[in-house]
Amino acid sequence: MSCKANMKKINTCLLIIIIQKLVFGCVGVSNQSNDDFIVIDVTKNYPSKKELILQDFMDVEYIALETNDEFINQGVVQDIGKEIILVTNRNRDGDIFIYDRKGKALKKFNHLGQGGEEYTYITNISLDENKGEIFVSDHFTRKIVIFDLNGKFIRSFNHKEDRNAIGFREIFNYDSENLICYDQFNEEIAFVLISKQNGSITKEIQIPFKEKKFLRQVVRDDSNGTVSSKTPGTFRPVTPYNGNWILLEFSSDTVYQFMPDHSLLPFFVRTPSISSMNPEVMLLLRLTSDRYYFMETIRNEFNFDTNSGFSRNYFMYDKQENIFLGYTVYNGDFIIKKEIYMNVTKPVNHEIESWYPLQAYQLVESNKNGELKDGILKDIAAKLVEDDNPVIMLLKHKK
Repeated sequence: MSCKANMKKINTCLLIIIIQKLVFGCVGVSNQSNDDFIVIDVTKNYPSKKELILQDFMDVEYIALETNDEFINQGVVQDIGKEIILVTNRNRDGDIFIYDRKGKALKKFNHLGQGGEEYTYITNISLDENKGEIFVSDHFTRKIVIFDLNGKFIRSFNHKEDRNAIGFREIFNYDSENLICYDQFNEEIAFVLISKQNGSITKEIQIPFKEKKFLRQVVRDDSNGTVSSKTPGTFRPVTPYNGNWILLEFSSDTVYQFMPDHSLLPFFVRTPSISSMNPEVMLLLRLTSDRYYFMETIRNEFNFDTNSGFSRNYFMYDKQENIFLGYTVYNGDFIIKKEIYMNVTKPVNHEIESWYPLQAYQLVESNKNGELKDGILKDIAAKLVEDDNPVIMLLKHKK
C-alpha cells in the first residue's frame, strides 16, 4: 500500500474517532460500536441508481375517502388511529374531516375564528384516540385547542408561557400524558415533551450543537425595509421509528433517536461538520424501512434574482448491503413504471410510517389506459369519478 493510501486511511480513522468522541461526550452514550450508527458524507453524489418496488419493502394499504356534498376535500391526512382518520384541506380553511379506517365519512367540523374555543390557522393536528381527543395546533394564536371526536371544545393552552414566541411547527402523540413537539426557531432547545392537560413542558430534549442553523435564506430590501425569506419546503424533524423517535436538528452533526428512557442514541453522523460549511449542506430524512433509509441533502443557498437554488441530492442507505445509492421507487400495483416520490411522504405514527396521496382523476385515467394491475387499487379506481376525494396510500413496516 502506498504512503498516500496509508495517510488517507489514517485520516479517515481519525475522523471517525473524533466524531465518536464528540457524539459520546455530548450525550453520554457508552458501549456503542461503529456499526450502531451510519457516517454520511453529505458532499457526495450517488450516480448509481437502484430501482425498487415499494411493495417489496413496505406494506401498503389503500383507503378511498368517501365523497359527498359535505365531504369534499383535498385529502391532507393529519393523523390516523386504529379506527379513525383526520383530514384537512391544503388551504387551511378550518374544515376538519373525520373518516373511519375504511374511508367512510363520519363527522366534519369547523371552528375557525378568533374566539377562545376556536383556531385561526391549523398548523397540524394530533390524535389521542384512546382518550377521544383531537389536538389542533394553531399557528397564529400559538395555542393548542383540544376537541372531542364530535368536534366539541374541551380545553386549550398556549404553546409556551411567552405567547410572543414562535410556536410549535410539529406536534405528535407521544404517550398517554404527553405530546412531542418541534419548535423550529428555538435557538437552544427545539424538541420538548409537553403535558396534554395544560401544555407545561415535562421534558426538554437538549441536542448538542455549536451554532444554530436554519434551512432558509433571507434577504432585506433596504429601499423599503422589507424582508423576504425562502425555504425549500417541508422536512421531517420528528419521525416515529421502531418505538423510538428520530429527531433531526440541522445544527447538529448527529441525528439522534430519542429512546423510551429519554436518552439520546446516535442514528446518523454527518461529515463534514455543519459548522465548517458555507453554504451548508443540510441532511434530511425522508422515509425509513426495515432495510432502506431514504435521505436527501439540500445546499442552503438561494438566488433571489433568478429565483433558483436549494439544489438537492436524493439517495438511500441499504442496511443489508451497507452501501449508499441513488434510487427510483415504483408502485408495484401499476403495470407501467409509476414512480413514488419519497420527499412527498409524510410521517404518521409507529404503526404507519407514512401516507402518500393518489389523486382520483389520475387513478381514473390510469385505469382507463389499462395501467393498473388486478387488485385492490384497480377495484378502487373502477369506482371513482375524476372529482372524487383523493385515495390515501398508507405505508407500513413489513410484518
